[in-house]
Amino acid sequence: MTSDVHPDIARVLIDADSLRRRVNEMGARISADYAGKDVVLVGILKGAVFFMADLARAISVPLALDFMAVSSYGDTTTSQGVVRFIKDLDEPIEGRHILIVEDIIDSGLTLAYVAENLRRRQPASLRVCTLLDKERERASPVTPDYIGFRVPNEFVVGYGLDYAQHYRNLPYIGVLHPRVYATSSDTPRLKPGACAGKPGSDQPES
Repeated sequence: MTSDVHPDIARVLIDADSLRRRVNEMGARISADYAGKDVVLVGILKGAVFFMADLARAISVPLALDFMAVSSYGDTTTSQGVVRFIKDLDEPIEGRHILIVEDIIDSGLTLAYVAENLRRRQPASLRVCTLLDKERERASPVTPDYIGFRVPNEFVVGYGLDYAQHYRNLPYIGVLHPRVYATSSDTPRLKPGACAGKPGSDQPES
């Protein structure tokens, strides 16, 4: 582990160079699949922003950008599949080719809900692109069309992924060190003094 790795990171899972190469590969494949078409990238805030920005630059076909923000919550600290839209799309998508861009697919609950909501708006096509696909049993079946990396069922941060709104700006994907959070529930919570900010993360919501 080099000195430029954040002290809260137990290990680097995907380094910056690997991320850059894979995103460029994904952009090339998406460009080929959408040749002759205009595509709308729909980013799921906030985690997908870093990935979506780099992916858009790697896509050569005409595209537009739009965003959605959702909250998935229940009566526990883990997602129960109850979804609330915080921000909807700015433009109608009927008859357009839509590519949902996610940072990570975890339980699949929220992504399945978002995809079904968008399908009801009658796009010409709807596909899903995720940077990370977590290896775990899903509560809702979701099959992404484009996958950057498959990752183990560990709490990962960096390159847009956060814990308590921290670590998004790390240039790599890393496994968060267990000392940062308590393990009394399925979703980590900050230990007192470990890190400032509001507890909670975008990560378990997908």
